Amino acid sequence: MQSELVEIPFDGRRIQVEVQWLRPDRQERPLVVFLHEGLGSISMWRDYPAALCEAGDFRGLVLSRYGYGRSTPRPAEEKWGVDFMHRQASEALPALFDALQIGPGRRRGMPWLFGHSDGGSIALIYAASFPQAIDGITVLAPHIMVEDVSVNSIRATRETYLQTDLRSKLARHHADVDSAFWGWNDIWLDPAFRAFDLRPSLPQLRCPVLAVQGEDDEYGTMAQIEGIHRYAPQTVLLKLPRCGHSPHRDQPGPLTDAAVRFITAHTSYLK
Repeated sequence: MQSELVEIPFDGRRIQVEVQWLRPDRQERPLVVFLHEGLGSISMWRDYPAALCEAGDFRGLVLSRYGYGRSTPRPAEEKWGVDFMHRQASEALPALFDALQIGPGRRRGMPWLFGHSDGGSIALIYAASFPQAIDGITVLAPHIMVEDVSVNSIRATRETYLQTDLRSKLARHHADVDSAFWGWNDIWLDPAFRAFDLRPSLPQLRCPVLAVQGEDDEYGTMAQIEGIHRYAPQTVLLKLPRCGHSPHRDQPGPLTDAAVRFITAHTSYLK
């Protein structure tokens, strides 16, 4: 299915957000909204969202955040702040849901969020901020705090972007690849970003949470998902062996099985 552009208000102007619907005719089924990683987009998920929705008989909505994919690029002079993920969760995502009639009492119903890396952090922030507007979340390799391993790997990725063909590979997935890369890389390597910390807000989580981490994740340790469980005890943890930062690529089978069981078990009308 082709993607489309949806116009929303953000930061005092109008921007376009690229979205793609999956199985939209399954109106009575759970709606899973996919939130990509720090360098991701709709196309960088490849076929995983479609495969998960097929396996669970779910509807899906995949989106490219502002600055990514075919969405409005970030102007070169615009630098993201420490709160960039909070702004996505508290401003951009609610505006998109308003435009698409997603949420309590709305035509397309309540969402389940399925977030990877930065997208997982955004899912956590949204769920903690709007507990009545979500059915549950699955987060893959989320960041609840900044670890040295994260910064070191992101610094290495910067050198790879400058010195190899990584830029040309990423350019296949973004209308403005430098907008996508430097928005993410600059803020993560800014010393001020060490202050990023979701732990104080995690006790506000009320929905079901499935938190997934690969044992070989080069961008974070198990302290990330274990921290979610510490502050939100309803969290179910899935630790995957032989898996790096992208469980949907490294261990798609076990991830899909767990996510389908989890979403189905926590959707009251499917029991």
